[in-house]
Amino acid sequence: MPAFNSARFISDSVESVRCQQFQNWELIVSDDGSRDETKAIVADLGGADSRICLLASGANRGPAQARNAAIEAASGRYVAFLDSDDLWKPEKLARQISFMQKHDLAFTFSSYDRIDEGGRFINTHQAKRPVAYRDLLKSCVIGCLTAVYDTERIGKVYMPEVRGAEDFGLWLRILKKVDRAVPLPESLALYRVRDNSLSGNKLAAARYTWSTYRNVENLGLLRSSYYFAHYAAIGVFNTFARPLVARWEGASGRQR
Repeated sequence: MPAFNSARFISDSVESVRCQQFQNWELIVSDDGSRDETKAIVADLGGADSRICLLASGANRGPAQARNAAIEAASGRYVAFLDSDDLWKPEKLARQISFMQKHDLAFTFSSYDRIDEGGRFINTHQAKRPVAYRDLLKSCVIGCLTAVYDTERIGKVYMPEVRGAEDFGLWLRILKKVDRAVPLPESLALYRVRDNSLSGNKLAAARYTWSTYRNVENLGLLRSSYYFAHYAAIGVFNTFARPLVARWEGASGRQR
C-alpha cells in the first residue's frame, strides 16, 4: 500500500485488510514522504496489529518506488496491491487465493466496483476474460487493487518508473513471464474515484500509455501507433457509447 498524504482515507483502507476472511497476511504501508498525519495513523494501527508494517521515506519518490519498496520487503508468497484510498471486500483474498491454488494460476485479477469520495456506488468494472500480453497493450483492464501474483511461480517483479502507468508496466512485465492473467468475474474490491486522481485525467493517461509503449516496452513507432489506436478507440467507446447503451437497456427494461 503506497501512501502520500492519505490521512483522510487510509484508516478505512487498512481496516478493509484487517477484515479479510483470509487472515494470513502482512500489510506493508510504504509512506512516500507524507506531510500530514498518515505515518502517525499507520504507526498506531501497527501498534494494534503486528501484521501492519510501516516503511517511511523522508522524500517523495513517486508511486512506483513506494510500491517497489513494499514488494522488496514483502515476505509472503503472494503479492497483492491496494492504494491508500481504496477498499477490499472481506472475501477478496480468500476467494482469490483459493481460485489461484485450485487452478494453478500465477497472475489473477477481478471485477471491482467504482465509488465516489463519499463511498457511494457509481458502477462496476467487469473483468470478463483472460488477458495476454498483446491484449493488455490494447487496453489495461486489470485494476491495480485486484491484481495478485505468485512469487513462488515467477519471482518478485517490480514496477517500472513511468509515472501514471507504473501498474500497467508491471502487468506487461508479468505477462512476459506467464501466458495470461485470469480474472474472477465477481467484484472483490472498491475503487474510489478521486477528483484529483491521475487516472481520472484521460489526456494524461493517454500520454503515460504512449510513454509505456515507447520507453518501457521499446515498441517501434508503427507498433506503438497500432496499439494506441486500439487504446483510444476502446477509451472513446467506454466514455461515450457504453453509457448510452446502458441507459438504453435500462429504459428498455423499464418499458417491458
